Amino acid sequence: MKSILLIDDDDSLRRVTEYNLSQSGYRVETASNGQNGLELFRRQRPAMVVTDVQMPDISGIEVLRAVKQERPETLVIVVTAFGTVEKAVEAMRLGAFDYLTKPFCRDALCLTVEKAFAYRDLREENVRLRLELAQQNSVQNLVGVSEAMQTILLQIRQVAPSDATVLIAGESGTGKELVARALHSGSERSENPFVPVNCAAIPKELLESELFGHVKGAFTGAIRERSGKFGQADGGTIFLDEVGEMPLELQPKLLRALQEREIEPVGGTLRRVDVRVIAASNKDLEAQVAANLFREDLYYRLAVIPLEMPPLRRRPGDIPLLARHFLDKHGGAGLSLDETALELLCNYSWPGNVRELENTIERCVVLHRGGSKLSSQDLPEKLRQAQSSESHKILRLPAEGFPLEELEKLAVLEALERNNWNQTRAAEFLRIPRHTLLYRMEKYALKKMLVD
Repeated sequence: MKSILLIDDDDSLRRVTEYNLSQSGYRVETASNGQNGLELFRRQRPAMVVTDVQMPDISGIEVLRAVKQERPETLVIVVTAFGTVEKAVEAMRLGAFDYLTKPFCRDALCLTVEKAFAYRDLREENVRLRLELAQQNSVQNLVGVSEAMQTILLQIRQVAPSDATVLIAGESGTGKELVARALHSGSERSENPFVPVNCAAIPKELLESELFGHVKGAFTGAIRERSGKFGQADGGTIFLDEVGEMPLELQPKLLRALQEREIEPVGGTLRRVDVRVIAASNKDLEAQVAANLFREDLYYRLAVIPLEMPPLRRRPGDIPLLARHFLDKHGGAGLSLDETALELLCNYSWPGNVRELENTIERCVVLHRGGSKLSSQDLPEKLRQAQSSESHKILRLPAEGFPLEELEKLAVLEALERNNWNQTRAAEFLRIPRHTLLYRMEKYALKKMLVD
């Protein structure tokens, strides 16, 4: 049921109004004066307040001001006596949804209340749809159908609307800034600034002023006041890329900004800021903490919501989609990759991750020799050399490693299958005694056995 707080010092009118609203399906709480009404408002947090303007202790205008200051989204309808329309005009200026003039009938009361709730529902639906659209648009540059990327996209949609601090981990080139921008775009701060800062690219002696600003004359060369990146991001989001490079002596100031929402410009005094912080690092910050290179309390403040971007080598199935995306982005909409070229892309380990893939595709678009197909000859030499090197290997282990026992199990299984599960020949194939093969089969539960 929709909740309404009714404040009126006229006992008779209050009882009648309460009855009419209750009969219309609303949950109604009542107060006989403004002071009690505000106390009830703070405890009950109703969706709407209906208040008389003329009351002996606190006027309805004062009630309106207090309600709008504490919960601006609360609907307020004021009730005025005939001939005091100027009070109604003042109330509307202060944020009241509408007013009723005494005496009023039940239909006028219920229609005004219904209209106010309909307006609120429409406003909330509009906000919800805008957020959904922003979230859809925010992830359009994050391409991938792999399970790892779908997990990241789901996390972005869940986390974006909140103000929680996010720490994005991942190797260089995996798209950490794209994730940060997606989180900002999907939040209620999306119309306010997104301010990226590369902590590794700013000399440490300048980083404090760059982040928190300075006052005029704070140091040699400070000829004018500067707001700093936190000041520029007020109301929006600041993205601290490579936060692991931040000097230890500066970390307490960042911790204060996170804990207290306060910054201290160089040479100045504390000032409040409303900034959401998203940080990223290609370093293992937990290892940095263990090595006393990063503050533990700051790490836990940053990692309220940890996200990890997977390296491209762990999601090779996304490479064809990413290649198509980058072809379109860099003017190669009419081009495509032939099977050999696509195979080379998918088999390469991509140490530079998505950024390296994008640079490779852009190079191909610029240097291609005509025609609608990009071939292996259009790709950089290092990709062809890597493929040639890989083709001479018996094993092609993933870059992140592979369990030795699993490798042994696969070797035994392949030897058995190649020799139609003939144990003697399989043992000869593996150059081991037959009893060793039987032991391995039992160890790995390879049950299928044929008579020799």
